[in-house]
This record gives sequence, structure tokens and C-alpha cells, in this order.
Amino acid sequence: MNLLHAAARAFPPLRRLHGSRNQLAAKLAVAEAELNHAVRGSSPFSFYNSRIDAVATMHRHAVQSEARPGYLVNFLGVAIDPKFFPAILDDRAGQVEPIPIPANWHADIAEWAAALRAVDLAKKTFTMIELGCGWGCWMNNTGVAARRLGLKPTLIGIEGDPGHIEFAREACAANGFEPSEVELHHGVAGAKAGVALFPRQDNAGETWGLEPLFNPSAAALKAARASGDFDELPVIGLETLAAGHKRIDLLHVDIQGGEADLIEDSMSFLSKAVAYVLIGTHSREIEGRLFQAFGAAGWMLEIERPAILALTDKGPKVTVDGVQGWRNPKLSPE
Repeated sequence: MNLLHAAARAFPPLRRLHGSRNQLAAKLAVAEAELNHAVRGSSPFSFYNSRIDAVATMHRHAVQSEARPGYLVNFLGVAIDPKFFPAILDDRAGQVEPIPIPANWHADIAEWAAALRAVDLAKKTFTMIELGCGWGCWMNNTGVAARRLGLKPTLIGIEGDPGHIEFAREACAANGFEPSEVELHHGVAGAKAGVALFPRQDNAGETWGLEPLFNPSAAALKAARASGDFDELPVIGLETLAAGHKRIDLLHVDIQGGEADLIEDSMSFLSKAVAYVLIGTHSREIEGRLFQAFGAAGWMLEIERPAILALTDKGPKVTVDGVQGWRNPKLSPE
């Protein structure tokens, strides 16, 4: 991926083709989900395992949203600027989305329900951390839901792409959060402090899911600095992100394949300070490691949808990330 990114930066026509490929891939994923629904009579996103009533949880938080010029508004009343995802949302300004059952353009029942479950378990305040926050999707969605319940929100996000950090800042302001309620960090999340290289892109919103290189060698650092294709960013540990907050009501993890390492290395802190963890999983192997790590620590899996695969000549390929929602019984008894 890094070689492709570097080549795209070096040759402008290739960069444009790279951007077009990403846009077409996003549209294809939506089209495939719709085709599955039409052909099979049901969507793959309708399948999940759950101890909670996921659909009822979503309906309980749904509101009659009003349209806002220049924004797409979702079922929670969250305003989303179409420029965040131009390939998908370019023509949707001024629209109001229905409740996304079984899914919409970025999340399905399992992920929506797990996020809102964490809001339901919070008391008086709602503090959340979103790792790889992008435009602040889950900061805004859970923050708006919590505020509507009378909970005082604190929204913490970390992101490696500077353009996406600015998107998150704009989204939080558009949805009425005060600067004092929002903490944004330009960096990469990890179990421990360190350094990471993060690929640069010319246009924010063009590519999502860029992967950092953790703790690069001296040679790799030198080459990255010379190329100009990477940002050298701090790796910020979970305890640092959570500093000053006794309880984290929700930790949302979507870090492009590094989730199992992070969880395994951070379990002591998680069990002490985090009430609910929602994870986007990027392989079946990662899902198994998470089952083992959380299970051994006494956490309760409340909802999960396995990663959706395509079986190719080269083996299984993840086409849609999986979802796992874990409750910490020490901090949130059932």
C-alpha cells in the first residue's frame, strides 16, 4: 500500500486513477450490499449474534431529524458534510436518512447498537475515545445521543491524517459541541508511547484506512523524511489519551489491523478504566485473538458480526470489517 501511495504521489495521472479507484470501490461495496439484499431477500448485515435487543436500541435513540442545508442528517440528528465522503455522499446534501436497518453507507445494526449500548450504560457523564477517528463519526454519533439523554459529553479522538482531524473539528462544531467538550490529537494510538510513520494524501476524504508503520528503523525514518510521503507522528498510549478521566464509557477502535495487539497489550488498563469497547475487526484471526483476550479478562461479549469474506483463488479476503462489542462487568454490571 505504501509503495502504491508513493507511486501515486510521484505521477499525477496515476494519483488521479488511484483516487478514482477508491471512489469506485466505495460505490461497489454499497451496490454489492444492495444486490445481496435484492437477490437473497435479506442483507448480510442482518446477521449478527447478540445478547441485547439491537434493533430496539436503535429505535430508542432514533429521532425525527430535520433537514439542514449543505448536510446529510442521520437518524440520530447528526449532521454530516458530504465532502467527508464525496464518492458516496456527493449528491445527498439536504437529505435526512432513515434508521439504518440493516445498514447504511458506513455502519450496520451491530455497530450502531453496540455504540448506543455504551451510551445507555453511562451515568451523568459520557466520556468516549475514538481511535482512528477520521471525521469524528462515533464521537459525533454517540455524543449527540448522550447529550440528548442529559449526559455531559467529553469526546476524545486521535487520527493520523491532518485533513481528517480538521474534518472532525468541523463536524463537532456543526453538531453543537463546545471546544471544551472535544479533545483531538494528531497522532497514532498505541499501547505505549513511540513514533510512527503515517502516509500522506493530497486530498482528505479521498482515501480512508491508511496504515501507520510503528517504530520504524533509523533507515526507514531517513528514507521517509527524504521522500516527503509520510508524516512522522507520536504514538500516544491509551492511558495518556484518557488522562484526567476516571472512567471511559466507550472506546471505539478502528486501526486497520492493529486492534488485537493494542487490546492484548492494554488489557490491564482497559479492565480498570474502560466500561465498553467497540472494535472494527479486520480478519477472522484478529477476531479469535480478541475472543481470547477479553474472555480471559472476564469481559462479556454482547454483540458481534464476523468479518464478511470473499473466497478468492488466493484465499479468503475481507470485504467488510467485522464488529465486536464488549462490556466490562467490573464497571458496568448488567
